[in-house]
Amino acid sequence: MTASRRTFLTSADAVAAAGLGSASSEAALPAIRLGKFEVSRLVLGSNPLAGASHFNGILDALMREWMTPERVMDILRRCEQAGYRAWQLHTDAKLLDCLKQYKAEGGKMHAFSLSDYKDPKGSIADLAKAGLIGIVHHGERTDVNFREGEMDDVNDFIKAVHDAGLLAGVSMHNPAALDHIEGKGWQPDFYMTCVYRRSRTPEETRAEFNEATVGEPYFEKDPERMCKMIRQTKKPCFAFKILAAGRNIKTPQAVDGAFRFMYENIKPQDGVIIGMFPRFKDEIVQNAQLARKYGVAKA
Repeated sequence: MTASRRTFLTSADAVAAAGLGSASSEAALPAIRLGKFEVSRLVLGSNPLAGASHFNGILDALMREWMTPERVMDILRRCEQAGYRAWQLHTDAKLLDCLKQYKAEGGKMHAFSLSDYKDPKGSIADLAKAGLIGIVHHGERTDVNFREGEMDDVNDFIKAVHDAGLLAGVSMHNPAALDHIEGKGWQPDFYMTCVYRRSRTPEETRAEFNEATVGEPYFEKDPERMCKMIRQTKKPCFAFKILAAGRNIKTPQAVDGAFRFMYENIKPQDGVIIGMFPRFKDEIVQNAQLARKYGVAKA
């Protein structure tokens, strides 16, 4: 091995170690109540852990290659050490296996999961055995239900999760879907609210903006639109994709600004879900520091 290659590999390993090994609990993260549970206002997301970048297939593959079960477990432990008290996952077999191992090792973060996309109600029975505190109607499916006028299926899901003894959540990307549920007086315990309406169809995008985007649509005013709806519900909401699935991380100032905007524009009882790919920097601790900086609810 040449000296230059040895130096490169050593540096890369050191960066990875820094990203996964330096998390320390400076102080507890700001917390909120979710049912009878206390969870941090910053929640670990799961898309990067499963290799879903919402960017392109190359990044998906790189994430899947690097996110071995061993690294996922390390991330879970480091997040707990850094003060995170909750993890949001979905029905990825690797992640559910990691959750089982994490709980068996005494891990203390609470976990809630999205339902299966194709069969939300049918996935409840298996997920109810996974050690979760709640199950959330898949956001992509909620948007489809809303578009097709089949939102009663979402209410049936909420009731079925409650029957299973768990907290029931509903995820969505379209603020109008949240408005619909609130207007009906249905009883989810919480919401997951994507601050970018990335599930717009090309036809919906053209109708709204006179042209469609290449790839998923992310528009700069979308966070304002979703936050307005978040503030109109008394239910806890967990805002997600606050960095536009990695599109808004070009500078530290951009990341700082996104965290500040979010915590200043959601309710004191709301939280933020953040996906992380700590391969090149210590996102675990950096994001925790921003949550401590901006996430303390003001009286």
